[in-house]
Amino acid sequence: MPFTKFGLSDPLVRGILATGYTAPTEIQSQVIPAAIKGVDIIGCAQTGTGKTAAFVLPILDRLGHEPASKRRITRALILTPTRELAMQVEKSIQGYGRFTGVKPLAVFGGVNINNQLKSLERGVDIVAATPGRLMDHMKRGSIDLKHIEVLVLDEADRMLDMGFINDVRKIVSSLPKKRQTMLFSATISPEVKTLAADMLKSPEMFQIGKPRNPIETITQHIYPVRKEQKMDLLIHMLSNPQMYSVLVFSRTRHGADKINHRLKKAGILSVAIHSDRTQNQRLQAMEGFKKGKFQVMVATDIAARGINIEGISHVINFDVPAFPEDYIHRIGRTGRATALGDAITFVSYDEQKSLRRIENFIGRELDTEKCEDFAYKKSDTLEPMPAEKSKHMHHASSGHSADKKPIAARRRRRRSVKRR
Repeated sequence: MPFTKFGLSDPLVRGILATGYTAPTEIQSQVIPAAIKGVDIIGCAQTGTGKTAAFVLPILDRLGHEPASKRRITRALILTPTRELAMQVEKSIQGYGRFTGVKPLAVFGGVNINNQLKSLERGVDIVAATPGRLMDHMKRGSIDLKHIEVLVLDEADRMLDMGFINDVRKIVSSLPKKRQTMLFSATISPEVKTLAADMLKSPEMFQIGKPRNPIETITQHIYPVRKEQKMDLLIHMLSNPQMYSVLVFSRTRHGADKINHRLKKAGILSVAIHSDRTQNQRLQAMEGFKKGKFQVMVATDIAARGINIEGISHVINFDVPAFPEDYIHRIGRTGRATALGDAITFVSYDEQKSLRRIENFIGRELDTEKCEDFAYKKSDTLEPMPAEKSKHMHHASSGHSADKKPIAARRRRRRSVKRR
């Protein structure tokens, strides 16, 4: 179904088409008609499925019908867990709503509050905010929420994980009771269900894909490797021309800086983002990565939340994430929307329990491989491991399907084709 079939306003359809989108994703096709009717909504979908447009377009359609005299009254509030996600939502509103006259504002911490104060004083139609900075504005009396008609809780599971639940409840308690509320989450945990029950009225539920499973467009690989060899393997892999835009995840800020330093020393264009960097440093890093100035961006989990960069070719988990949910959020940075992507995880012996938790969480074993032209220590016996896991790893690494060859093998195949 094309966007023109939803009954959206002509200026909004023009804005959508101007961004280059012609066909909605599955979640957009399901959520938009219901959202236009004004019902409360719970949307369960993985990162990269197009959920931002699923709530932004109905809001723009609703606000865009109002005469200019009623503009610049904040009528929609979108709560997000991170500043990057708030900025992404603001950018989406600006893009889709370029012909509607609707004015958005992203409100988040880590930057001078004065510019936000000036924008709010002039008046905005939609606010996309992180809970902490929004609470600051509420205490200052610099934001008026009494006219809110639509509330969106984006990535609700992540807001709960990051400890924002009390702020979210305080914010929601100050909003008009009569409103439309939409909640979006990658997982519907008991905590998310409780939050939804408290804040939504007779919601319609939309679930895209299997819960807890990464989206189907991502090919996932596991590379067993000794901890002290991870850096050498990473540098070796990055010599592959297919790895032109790579997001590398580290568990810690110190680890991210160390990886970034080693990559630069190896002559690889790299940049790091984490919570110790200023907001401007992080924005510059992401903009440089987006424009291809850097081949690699090294990030921690919190710093990478909300990254929405098209064309990320690979995600590499230098460290196995401690929580399975973080694995799903990490690999969701590639394979955005309908694009294909590759996710690679380096696993040392002491990380195998974390790997098993991830496999249990997503409901299947992940393909285990070996980079054939990389000099592993002790050849096939990388680390001692339980017998049944060792058997699985040996079997997986010796019987790849045609579309899941190790990176080195794919590179040799491409070279042989060029010679012909």
